[in-house]
Amino acid sequence: MILFFLSSALFLGWSLGANDAANVFGTAVATRMVRFRTAAIFCGIFVILGAVISGGGTTDTLGQLGAVNALGGSFMVALAAALAVLWMTKAGLPVSVSQAIVGAILGWNVFTGSQTDVGSLIKIVSTWVVCPLLAAVFAAVFYLAARRLIARWSVHVLELDAITRTCLIAAGAFGAYSLGANNIANVMGAFVPAFPVRSVAIAGLFTIDSVQLLFLVGGLAIAVGAFSYSHRVMMTVGKGLFRLTPVTALVVVLAEAIVLFLFASQSLESWLLSHGLPTIPLVPVSSSQAVIGAVIGIAVVKGGRGVRYSVLGKVAGGWAATPAIAAVLAFLGLFFLQNVFGLGVVRPTPFRLSEAVMERVSAEGLTSLSLEKLKGRSFENARAFKVALMDGTDLDSADVSLALEFAGRDSFFIVPDLIGAFDPSLLTVGQTDALRALEWRGFSHEWQLRERLVEETAEWALLPDGRENHQHNKAVRYRLRHVYDTFRVPLEREGR
Repeated sequence: MILFFLSSALFLGWSLGANDAANVFGTAVATRMVRFRTAAIFCGIFVILGAVISGGGTTDTLGQLGAVNALGGSFMVALAAALAVLWMTKAGLPVSVSQAIVGAILGWNVFTGSQTDVGSLIKIVSTWVVCPLLAAVFAAVFYLAARRLIARWSVHVLELDAITRTCLIAAGAFGAYSLGANNIANVMGAFVPAFPVRSVAIAGLFTIDSVQLLFLVGGLAIAVGAFSYSHRVMMTVGKGLFRLTPVTALVVVLAEAIVLFLFASQSLESWLLSHGLPTIPLVPVSSSQAVIGAVIGIAVVKGGRGVRYSVLGKVAGGWAATPAIAAVLAFLGLFFLQNVFGLGVVRPTPFRLSEAVMERVSAEGLTSLSLEKLKGRSFENARAFKVALMDGTDLDSADVSLALEFAGRDSFFIVPDLIGAFDPSLLTVGQTDALRALEWRGFSHEWQLRERLVEETAEWALLPDGRENHQHNKAVRYRLRHVYDTFRVPLEREGR
């Protein structure tokens, strides 16, 4: 059954490989510097490595936008995004898989009444502007540097071609690695909250957790897509927009690869934080937008001549249409899955202002007579609860967000056997001991479980937000998410 649900993610991975392989090797293939078969093989190998080794950084941001928490919902979100991408791929347009998956997640949020994290949405959407601009700047600088270097370096044209070919393969491999690291969240991110597998032993030598397993499978799907169906889009990127020389092709691939890497590298984020420098958000960005931005950057340096603006217009139109198409497909598909086929597309999370919740929000400074009117009432989802808060109380937006944070009803039961199933490298000794101190206890909210763990050890505590605490809080939230997923009891199993 799990393989059935994952089939849509495999389809999306195949679509991404078919479309986005053009962005790392399209210019090399179109300029005849690298054969398509060679490009596809290198792309497949390095996209898998990037997905498995460095793919976790962007998944958290996508999960904050909307945590798709049921396999049926994950299946349709991935399928809707894949269909939107395939539609554009058949038209020969290098569209944004990032935009497709964001649109599909928003469609899921609307259908299920789930909250859309506005901050995460703004962060992601802003990269749709920053990404091509940054790629254009990198490409312009690299092109000027390459032109000056070639002018000063006396080398035979055949030798230059050989060097350029080698560099194109190396840059393409780096680009494929960055593509896997940055975009695997688009393929498998919707499955991470709902995927039931904890860890898998490989030949008795080592284990990989469920997220790494998902990324490996997704990386393989991307590789197959690159090998089987990417040639047409490669030609659009390499020739359709702006005719490139081998040297400018190298510049485009290098600029695009660096941009993808910047938005995916957790190591770079840690280094910047440790040196007090501004960080780059770990967001799944569009490789299509990056490569188009790089091409335009070179064109601007050359005076803007030779750009096929009709092709650019079609590509931009595809970017605008993709998230809308994916959102509509996701909404309609979820309706049919739930109402025609009877598949669960969301794990229900009711909201209720219980006595415990009222005491907790009061401790945060939220007291309101109008809030008392809703005390004891239950709401089927976040949207219904938010509407009641906005219409029936005098709360401002910050107070509404606070009530939403604490009123979400869930159920957790700390089973001793499940504690031993954790990967030893995931939790510290102190964190594991804190869990064991709560054996056979139940909790009705995430915040109740979290606060009891903090009472046992400060190692579970979140520190005040700030640059110096960013890595600590990120690690604690990641471990808490594993704890919630492991000990969560479905409400319907409780008979509530």
